[in-house]
Amino acid sequence: MLRWLIGGGREPQGLAEKAALQTIGEDQGQNPYTELLVLEAHRDIVRFLVRLDDFRFASAGDDGIIVVWNAQTGEKLLELRGHTQKITAVIAFPPLDSCEASSQLLLTASADRTVGVWDCDTGRQIQRVTCFQSTVKCLTVLQRLDIWLSGGSDLGVWNRNLDLLCKTSHLSDTGISALVEIPGNCVAAAVGRELIIFRLVTPTEELLEWDIIEVKRLLDHQDNILSLANINDTGFVTGSHVGELLIWDALDWTVQACERTFWSPTPQLDAQQEIKLCQKQNDISINHFTCDEENIFAAVGRGLYVYNLQLKRVIACQKTAHDSNILHIDKLPNRQLISCSEDGAVRMWEVREKQQLAAEPVPTGFFNMWGFGRVNKQASQPVKKQEENVTTCSLELIGDLIGHSSSVEMFLYFEDHGLVTCSADHLIILWKNGERESGVRSLKLFQKLEENGDLYPESS
Repeated sequence: MLRWLIGGGREPQGLAEKAALQTIGEDQGQNPYTELLVLEAHRDIVRFLVRLDDFRFASAGDDGIIVVWNAQTGEKLLELRGHTQKITAVIAFPPLDSCEASSQLLLTASADRTVGVWDCDTGRQIQRVTCFQSTVKCLTVLQRLDIWLSGGSDLGVWNRNLDLLCKTSHLSDTGISALVEIPGNCVAAAVGRELIIFRLVTPTEELLEWDIIEVKRLLDHQDNILSLANINDTGFVTGSHVGELLIWDALDWTVQACERTFWSPTPQLDAQQEIKLCQKQNDISINHFTCDEENIFAAVGRGLYVYNLQLKRVIACQKTAHDSNILHIDKLPNRQLISCSEDGAVRMWEVREKQQLAAEPVPTGFFNMWGFGRVNKQASQPVKKQEENVTTCSLELIGDLIGHSSSVEMFLYFEDHGLVTCSADHLIILWKNGERESGVRSLKLFQKLEENGDLYPESS
């Protein structure tokens, strides 16, 4: 397979780190993305991609511009201008199923302390909300209630007509960094190291107005929460700057399981290792999650970890999946995973099962996986008597997409239309399935020849 390179490549992080990085050769049989389209419209870092429908997506970043693209052809459809500073959050607000006349809306928050509301079909700015006291850092849509929430120094609740229904008092100068919807008309908000549960009170015959009530503050994290995601209807997960992964019950907000890389050094950890850990604090920051019905996939520093919900332990990892911090991950069909990083690479992985004797247990903590904890031999003696096997997995590199010359901020997976990536190099790349695209071109050529009568020329 061709390895595409535009304007340069990844810079090595040092001989030791480079040697530890898993590599793959030119023959990438499981990597379908052998063609690409480079899309240029932005003049600064492109940080956000949001899917609008099966054929369109929007991009936004530090130039304050939002661009709507055709995911199939790479054509630029609309360019939305109105913000004066960088975009800080983007989310689509789909129309109600029962209201065919409603347009697909796009909400964009900016460092200019405004939120823009756009019609994705016409590119028209429907309204510019300017009543914020601080930058809105996150947006979320509660489709069931047909409302959207803005998170900054306070939490605001808005309807489709852009009316402010209610808001909290000032929460924090640092502001809300992430929001997820949980059962019972509740939302969980990450504010520094705190997780705050809010309940929305909808109007009734007695209470005519909306209200939002702070229900509980959870202080189980030791440091700032960087990532927050729903697992299913009954649970959600949070990850912190110091490598704490906490799984929460979405109904009573109690911790159901935890995986920590942060604890006091053990006697086996010498001074040199301790200093190295302190210098590499970003190596244990949990930057992003994606989940399925069985596992949580976590981007931890430069590594990827697979945490099994039933076993409540890590079953697979790549300690050095990238040269630099991983910013975004997502699960694909067929047990595949994609990651992108500050190193400018987009990498494809496959989760493969393997059998391991129970006498050789997989380390349960990220910390142990880095070699900082040894399984006590005496403690593992009883386990050796058990001959049953334990199913574990491995993460195998199956594709390496090199096209960006700087940090890849995030990506979108568009099934048959390919993969879209955005970067600090101001570019968007639409990666295409080369075999499929070749088939489409051949079919079009066949149809054109048939229409022109050149396919079956008459014999003279």
